[in-house]
Amino acid sequence: MENAKIKPVGLPGSDRRTPLSQTGGAPPQTAVPFQTTGPSAEDLEMATVLRVTFHRMIKQLRRETRNDARLSQTERSTLGLLDLHGELLPSDIARMEKVTTQSVSQVVNHLTELKYIGKRASEEDRRKVLISLTEEGKVYLEQMRQDKQEWLAKSLYEKMSPEEKQLLMEAVKLMTKLMDE
Repeated sequence: MENAKIKPVGLPGSDRRTPLSQTGGAPPQTAVPFQTTGPSAEDLEMATVLRVTFHRMIKQLRRETRNDARLSQTERSTLGLLDLHGELLPSDIARMEKVTTQSVSQVVNHLTELKYIGKRASEEDRRKVLISLTEEGKVYLEQMRQDKQEWLAKSLYEKMSPEEKQLLMEAVKLMTKLMDE
């Protein structure tokens, strides 16, 4: 058999499954079992829609957040990492952000100038420098989060019915399931 692909098999003349919701929960009488070697066309289409929607939401949240200091996304993300982890080495930040240590050096210098982060020598190895949030950095980070929260709450209030909000909460549970390992 030469490089034969397994194709989805459904109703005669159809290349898709009939959703069970259209058959009252029972498989269609003329259906042949569905076979696939990976995600279906519907899965791929849904993945595209989700990716684009999430991307647009993230961009909107960024636009709605005050950025008086004109921080880059990596700088903002670094503040978040430091909030989460307490102290990190620049090499840890580079690894988590998937950027070079030279890029992190620029990020650290800018955030230090703004007094959002502080540096101290590691007690275990005096050659290494640990980075952490300053009080000013914590205040800035909390303000960014508050701005996003307020915009999102206002949008939910203005644009969604109680039923839509409930449906969205159910969808969040499903999206969380996608990310959980």
